[in-house]
Amino acid sequence: MVLSELGGRINTALRQLTDAPVIDEKVLEAVLRDICAALLASDVNVKLVQNLRANIKSVVNIRELAAGINKKRLVQKAVMDELCRLVDPGVEAWRPKKGKQNVIMFVGLQGSGKTTTCTKLAAHYHRKGWKTALVCADTFRAGAFDQLKQNATKAKIPYYGSYSESDPVQLAAEGVAKFKQERFEIIIVDTSGRHKQEAELFDEMKQISTAVQPDNVIFVMDGTIGQAADPQARAFKETVDIGSIVITKMDGHAKGGGAISAVAATQSPIIFIGTGEHIHDLERFAPRPFISKMLGMGDLGGLMETMQDLKLDQNKNLIKNLEAGVFTLRDMHDQLQTIQKMGPLGKVMGMMPGIPQELIAGTEQEGTRRFKSMMTIMDSMTDKELDSDGKMFEQERTRIQRVARGAGAPPYEVEALLAQHKQFAQMVKKMGGPKGFMKGK
Repeated sequence: MVLSELGGRINTALRQLTDAPVIDEKVLEAVLRDICAALLASDVNVKLVQNLRANIKSVVNIRELAAGINKKRLVQKAVMDELCRLVDPGVEAWRPKKGKQNVIMFVGLQGSGKTTTCTKLAAHYHRKGWKTALVCADTFRAGAFDQLKQNATKAKIPYYGSYSESDPVQLAAEGVAKFKQERFEIIIVDTSGRHKQEAELFDEMKQISTAVQPDNVIFVMDGTIGQAADPQARAFKETVDIGSIVITKMDGHAKGGGAISAVAATQSPIIFIGTGEHIHDLERFAPRPFISKMLGMGDLGGLMETMQDLKLDQNKNLIKNLEAGVFTLRDMHDQLQTIQKMGPLGKVMGMMPGIPQELIAGTEQEGTRRFKSMMTIMDSMTDKELDSDGKMFEQERTRIQRVARGAGAPPYEVEALLAQHKQFAQMVKKMGGPKGFMKGK
């Protein structure tokens, strides 16, 4: 994840609160200085950082705090709240309405990943049971229609485009009209990438918007753009009514903070973040879970939605165990195998509380290797051990040594897996049973 380094630096700053014998103004200043330096180094807009610092200081007035107040917890809460405010404009995100034909128009800079994101969003809604379609109105970039056509075919999404028609406004209007006539519920229009200096392309974007009358305009922002995010986002906002933001390329090692500044510039909510090139690499965005995940605390809501998509409620053995209040190592083994079907493992593992950031870090190949190591450890267990809740390993420590030898792994990796199973079990139990999350609403 792009912002994992930022999360690590903020965690290091907050650790000063634990190390300090007394939390006074000097300690608070040191914590704020390190947090602000981390944000600026990640390309977050300087004005936003100044506001964050001022807001935390106004909430945490060390001199005026009453005796007995937990200062550490107060500072941590204030930091968490302000970080959430950075990515939350306080505006409710647009949602498509069932029984209505919803038109979504994509805009953004060249190379920001619009075409790929169009297909990802179409596939996301398709999995949720919506009748979705794609329209290619990008006549500026060579190969744009071929790319959308290939992606749409792979995702089994109907599409509309033309090799001969050069007028993007005409193409967009025809495509939307066609799919409206065929009663499609979600129609996504892909447009050309453009820069704020390109006046003609901006005028074209306004004409397409007038022609198709979109219910939502999504601004696609490259997560690696840096300080250029603010002026570019403002230019787009002044031309079309941006309703939502999707931040892409959040799987790399770039700073990523610049894209967050787009929220303040457009006052539009982030609705999804792109975390890779796979069709499933689109995560629904929510401010608090996002910041929680950035700080290495996991994202239970995201994990639950992922598991609902996997239809884990159809696993009768798992449901039976959950209803009995049991989540065995075999259940974890089976579900991790299922999670592999969702594409890149780092995305799903990053949602799990208790899995350290260093396990998720690195290339996708490295993440896959580590994941396979976990599976090998469980494959080295006996049936009796797999069908247990893991407590027998605490009672008989020699089992850990035996499993480690069988898996060719150090004992501490076996212990780490058992600890993760315990945390995973507590969360998954909440999802099972007749009233659990896995049954939906």
